[in-house]
Amino acid sequence: MRPTAPATDSVSRTRHRLSLILAAALAAGALAGCGGGSGSDANTVQIAYNRSTDNKIRFKDAFLEDVKKQFEREHPGKKVKLVPIQAADNDYAAKVQQMMRSPKTAPDLVYEDTFRINSDIGAGYLRPLDDYLSQWDMWGQFVDTAKASARAEDGKTYGVPDGTDTRGLWFNKQIFAKAGLPANWQPKNWTEVLDAARAVKQKAPGVIPLNVYTGKAASEAAAMQGFEMLLYGTGENPLYDPAGKKWVSGSQGFKDALGFVRTVYSEKLGPDPSDALDPNVGTHLATDWMPNGKLAIALDGSWLGQNWINKGPKEWPAWSTVLGQAPMPTQNGQAPGKVSMSGGWTWAIPAKAGNPALAFDFVKTMQTKENAVKWDVADAQIAVRKDVAADPTYLNSMPGITFFTSLVPFTHYRPALSVYPQVSTAIGEAMESVTTGGSASVAAKAYDDQLKSTAR
Repeated sequence: MRPTAPATDSVSRTRHRLSLILAAALAAGALAGCGGGSGSDANTVQIAYNRSTDNKIRFKDAFLEDVKKQFEREHPGKKVKLVPIQAADNDYAAKVQQMMRSPKTAPDLVYEDTFRINSDIGAGYLRPLDDYLSQWDMWGQFVDTAKASARAEDGKTYGVPDGTDTRGLWFNKQIFAKAGLPANWQPKNWTEVLDAARAVKQKAPGVIPLNVYTGKAASEAAAMQGFEMLLYGTGENPLYDPAGKKWVSGSQGFKDALGFVRTVYSEKLGPDPSDALDPNVGTHLATDWMPNGKLAIALDGSWLGQNWINKGPKEWPAWSTVLGQAPMPTQNGQAPGKVSMSGGWTWAIPAKAGNPALAFDFVKTMQTKENAVKWDVADAQIAVRKDVAADPTYLNSMPGITFFTSLVPFTHYRPALSVYPQVSTAIGEAMESVTTGGSASVAAKAYDDQLKSTAR
């Protein structure tokens, strides 16, 4: 993080009091949500997971309730307590981390974003699962890239992935027709993406031409499916150099990616900055801008369709014919011509969980083939298991699933290092700077300066 200037004694005391208040609030919330910690009852497994801030999205709750019933039938005398945490991603992560610090509040199983799992491993919050995995016959069905997403630098595995995702361009064919753009649009480079947005601005006034997530509030949505979708298409060294074991600074590709974001917002091709920097921008995009024809192009993920089917927050029966998909091209169309980023979530067991074996038994129930298919379909996930990927129910589950699955050979994964969340925050700050009018070179320099203290 950026070094702070020395504070006066008064300011220091104020900051200290605020820190204590925040810590107490988080601890109180954790205790309230967890009901006294997993170790308080040897026959109850407590499951902490993130609930969407959109109250209409409840498929995760329904899925886990169903698995809970299955588990309790299969394990007489055992109980499952679901601990939903309704919060934005950063707040969810902060609360779960606070819960995992003590045996009194630690749940038995937590839902972990792959981009945070290594930092939580480094902090000592999670336990390795290798002993459980070696005796589980389903582990062989998971593809190697998915297994690697939860593997730490010590070579041990700390989570069981339940799906992945890819990213590309979604576009509205009806708006494109007004702008004189083709219904089979497949841009070959960044210039063609920007030119399409410019055509929409000129010929379809009132429509947002292009959304690229940006800024600190959007968190990993900005860093991963905004910035890194650009950076990994420049042909430059990406964020981290594994051969040199160092984070890359002074990269022209980094500046070019920031330059693209700056162009989007300086030419008013994106949402108004006040909307773009809203922490709920993703909800607005999925439930208003896209289904109501207010946005022409979205650089976004494979899961968007979940918002419009299965009684999602904004049912939109026509979306499969109104929307098209295209790969995000590389900067100048250089090989391989397209780029994607992949992430996903895992189920992990806290180091201070009271009932770890029972927690893994719950994972096994959750990851029967039938349940794995059901989850990937409900959450619009890209399958990480070979048996699920070949299942007809999965293959026919969603318009566009074949397209997004086809991006897997071109996808990239974020550096699996504990400091990555801090790097992600620095990227969000650099993006916010150019979104509000700052220069790409100055923002890149500020990012480089932060690397010196956060990513040694």
